[in-house]
Amino acid sequence: MQSARVYVWHKAPFLRLILPLIAGILLQWQFDLAPQWLWLLLISSIVVISCYSFLSISLKYKFAVANGIVLHLLIASIGALLIYINNIKHSPAWFGNRYKEGDYLVVRLEEPLVEKANSYKAIATVLQDNGRATSGKLIIYFKKDSSIQTLSYGSLLLFHKSLQSIKNSGNPGTFDYQRYCLFNGITHQVYLTSNHFITLSLIDKNWFTQFTYTAVQRIVSTLKKYIHTPREQGLIEAMLIGYKDDLDKNLVQSYTNTGVVHIIAISGLHLALIYGLLLLVTKPLKRIRRLNLLRILIIIASLWLFSILAGAQASIIRSAVMFTGIIGAEVFHRKTSILNTLALSAFLLLCYNPFWLWDVGFQLSYSAVLSIVLFMKPIYKLVYFRNKAMDLIWQLMAVTLSAQILTTPISIFHFHQFPNLFLLTNIIAVPLSGFVLYGAIVLLAFSAIPIFAKYIGIADEFMIRCLNDYIQRMNNVSIALWDGLYITFTQTVFLLCFIAALSYFLLQKKRFALGVSLLSLLIFALLRSISFIHAERQQKLIVYNVPKHRAIDLIDGRSYRFIGDPELLEDDFLRNFYLQPSRILHRINSTNKENVIPPAFCFHNKNFLLINSAIQLTDSINKPIDVVILSKNPKLYISQLAKTAAIKQIVIDASVPAWKAKYWKHDCDSLHIPCYDVTEEGAFVMNL
Repeated sequence: MQSARVYVWHKAPFLRLILPLIAGILLQWQFDLAPQWLWLLLISSIVVISCYSFLSISLKYKFAVANGIVLHLLIASIGALLIYINNIKHSPAWFGNRYKEGDYLVVRLEEPLVEKANSYKAIATVLQDNGRATSGKLIIYFKKDSSIQTLSYGSLLLFHKSLQSIKNSGNPGTFDYQRYCLFNGITHQVYLTSNHFITLSLIDKNWFTQFTYTAVQRIVSTLKKYIHTPREQGLIEAMLIGYKDDLDKNLVQSYTNTGVVHIIAISGLHLALIYGLLLLVTKPLKRIRRLNLLRILIIIASLWLFSILAGAQASIIRSAVMFTGIIGAEVFHRKTSILNTLALSAFLLLCYNPFWLWDVGFQLSYSAVLSIVLFMKPIYKLVYFRNKAMDLIWQLMAVTLSAQILTTPISIFHFHQFPNLFLLTNIIAVPLSGFVLYGAIVLLAFSAIPIFAKYIGIADEFMIRCLNDYIQRMNNVSIALWDGLYITFTQTVFLLCFIAALSYFLLQKKRFALGVSLLSLLIFALLRSISFIHAERQQKLIVYNVPKHRAIDLIDGRSYRFIGDPELLEDDFLRNFYLQPSRILHRINSTNKENVIPPAFCFHNKNFLLINSAIQLTDSINKPIDVVILSKNPKLYISQLAKTAAIKQIVIDASVPAWKAKYWKHDCDSLHIPCYDVTEEGAFVMNL
């Protein structure tokens, strides 16, 4: 065991350094430590390590452990400071520190306009607040208008429309959109019509950014010219350069359900295919010693250019750093440790942007590569095929199985589902997607020769259609997906510990690892059992925050009854985005009972009154009302309602117009009745 541990730390030293960096990042985000203490820890650690370097050999040996601890504290302090510095709210120049309603803002559009269903959207950087230089980003939604389309990347706008802070819906279990935006430096949003702003004559552009946007648009227009069907267009645009505006939502869901969504999301798979193609194309240069360095520079530059054109996402930047390290080692004629290169790339990426630690693509990308590095060879060696074709198929299956080992817990934690047919879909989809990607590259290369490009486009479109049809057929299989899964963060950690320890036992035959794996599995099972017991005993009422809709769940144990707009039963997007995360979190299923209930009803000894239309208030109600839920736009006066019954709580749902909600809240405040507006405070959850 000792030799194995020494081998890992010496051959992959960045594995040791990445752990305290992650610890520092997590601690700072959780506790928001004062920066002066972090700087003090950083400087003190540097002083101690510097003094250690001047000690004699005997004293260095004596204090080696202490020096190691201080080094870890140094790295942890760096991670904590990176989080503090990268948090835009800690910047003295952040516009949120000084912005007041009615201030004039000068902003620069950071991207071309993206068309949405009812508006155009763009991210903008705030340059000035009432003439004062400032920083920070916001999202601008433009009303659809012909004059808006003249705006582009680099346009400068002047306006004084009131900003809105970005908030989450507040529904249980939903995606933390507010945190996601903050990690990208975005804190506010605003809706503008053509009358709300002035376009300044100046254009503020970065030439390289403009080049990437222009290149992307040209690539997209070329693909649309020769790939004619919209479904196939959207897929190849996403596969080649990460352009997802034209993706079919149902198609994406099919790829997700069958476990091959990594084909759509630009990742290491795509960069590996590009890398293989570059090695083949530049192979003649390798034979000439003087041109070998040029070959390496061409490969590295091409990989990074592709990564930038594809959106410079964490998963593909990780691959670019790794391949750069592998290629760079060739210059110095040194062999590289894959584990060390993997840890080094993660270390560098987190130093560049520590918020990538929360990025799902970052987590899945590193867990997949680590899983392949650790488990691919042992799995591959389990079965031997003499036939080369069968051996190649088994090799692909071994890669797929090994990648799934560490990514499964993380995938279930984030997406609450498991693709049962991932092995069958990957065997066909991964090789075919490689041919599709190469076909698109050849198409772009010959786009200047229309006659060649036409037939290449026909062939590539046929392959894309075959790929899409295969995935959708697999998705239609009844057992394709195991959904509704939910594990907590703590359960995910223990499940990963179980997998890691069991794998170590199987590979190294260390008995202590078997004990750790069994203990981790026991704790995981215990925590999961406790969560199911809590789910069986829960009794709740939830009024969801679904814009312009009424949505209420009455939860009794692991079943629920839904009260709300019929549209939410038919619209998969609205239901999956706003309601399903909460139902997965609470482990509940529909009772299949009639969802129509009377305005006044009793649920677990609590009295509720649901008002969504005008009612006559004549007789007094001789029992207190625990919760009154106001919905839609009924003609109602809170003062009259209060005379008919003793009201303990009023809840205004998201279907109520903003002006009426404001009016009702004012009345509740004057009558001293607690009032809860879900559009401002998130979902109303009442434990019964």
